[in-house]
Amino acid sequence: MMELLNKSISKAVDRPVKVLQFGEGNFLRGFVDYMIDVANEKGVFDGSVAIVKPIAYGNLNMFHEQENQYTVVLRGKEDGAEKVETRVITSIADAVDCIEEYEKYAAYAKCETLRFVVSNTTEAGIVFDETDDFNAMPPKTFPGKLTKLMYERFKHFNGASDKGLVLIPCELIENNGGNLKNCVLKFADLWNLGAEFVNWVENACIFCSTLVDRIVTGYPREEAESIWEKLGYKDNLVDTAELFALWVIESDKDISAELPLNKAGLPVIFTDNQKPYRERKVRILNGAHTSFVLASYMAGNDFVKESMEDEDVRKFMMTTVFDEIIPTLTLPKEELVAFANAVIERFENPFIKHALLSISLNSTSKWKSRCMPSLTGYIEKTGEIPSHLAFSLAALMNFYTGTEIKDSALIGNRNGEEYKILDDAFALEFFAENSGKDSLEFTKAYLSNTAFFGKDLTAYAGLTEKVAGYLDDIRTLGMREAIKKVNA
Repeated sequence: MMELLNKSISKAVDRPVKVLQFGEGNFLRGFVDYMIDVANEKGVFDGSVAIVKPIAYGNLNMFHEQENQYTVVLRGKEDGAEKVETRVITSIADAVDCIEEYEKYAAYAKCETLRFVVSNTTEAGIVFDETDDFNAMPPKTFPGKLTKLMYERFKHFNGASDKGLVLIPCELIENNGGNLKNCVLKFADLWNLGAEFVNWVENACIFCSTLVDRIVTGYPREEAESIWEKLGYKDNLVDTAELFALWVIESDKDISAELPLNKAGLPVIFTDNQKPYRERKVRILNGAHTSFVLASYMAGNDFVKESMEDEDVRKFMMTTVFDEIIPTLTLPKEELVAFANAVIERFENPFIKHALLSISLNSTSKWKSRCMPSLTGYIEKTGEIPSHLAFSLAALMNFYTGTEIKDSALIGNRNGEEYKILDDAFALEFFAENSGKDSLEFTKAYLSNTAFFGKDLTAYAGLTEKVAGYLDDIRTLGMREAIKKVNA
């Protein structure tokens, strides 16, 4: 019988707890804890993580059974070849349930060596709720828990400036650090924690905003046993992810000397302005997805990797990224091209089955945030309309064609096969009412609707006619022939 992974197998080294981590999920384990483990091994950090389970749901039994040891398996393509990298993670020293083990959790406020707080409590986690209670053990919201913990630390160390914390939230919201700080200050005010505490939060603590990027696919249910065979031990916490990673950490005060992950050769960028990196990710990675997935689906594909093996779709995506998106961005061109090439290898990852329909969710708002800045930026820069980005609008309109709304989904049709279009109710109602119109009328109605774009896109000379022409091509020639025509 195979032995369960434990410290005698992993040869874990005891290190001081420097990081308190709110969230025990796959992402933080395959991203943050992985990086800290590498930094420890390379001799640049020497610290461990105490994981906090921040919600009542679930338990930490598997962590306790494996003495907090687990394996990360990174899989993907690198320089054109498939690559698999395996690492036993020994950076987690403790896993505590802040509700069931409140006293043990609260004691971390008094931990001498604690310096960093990392979190991933979902996009809904960083919220201010005025009904939260300071005297609860613990308060119900993540920022409430954090504020109380920080206050207990402030009191225990008599407001010592060297006992402040560095807060590094990884939630997928813009300005996550700024939002978290605002919540903490609002709770300090609501709970009357005093001017001295507020001063300590403002001056002794550092709130970082971050951009995180790695697809973490988590526990490989169907392959677990074959992975254990290769590892030589059983691991119920094995975590799979892609090879690519990027962590951009923005702060007013430089923290790179205290958290020198970049010195361990890790893909971590410390900066006082993450905006160009966020823009690069949203416009190239997310923008590429949003611009080609609907066209690819309507051309008969179901997955991202399959799309990359489709010559017509691949050419469409490459032209969109290299000829229409990259020219609108501000970072040096060689950096943008290198990032775009890495994105393409990520799309080709044979270990990830990324369904086009799952990416299609809320495409109207995704197109506005991910593709519209490239389209309008290109027009403003060149005076011309970028053909492939304009085509992506027509493809979206074609995908969103349907008249029946059933179970909060608009029903679309691909070659006689129904599919569900999921978006905000107002969007589905608009397309149900308008998608049956002729191409020009439909395009005018969509592009002029400021609820979708925040402005009237028909104001861009020639755009309406161009998009309507592409929609006509899709309707008369079929999606594949229309893609070939725009690629020509």
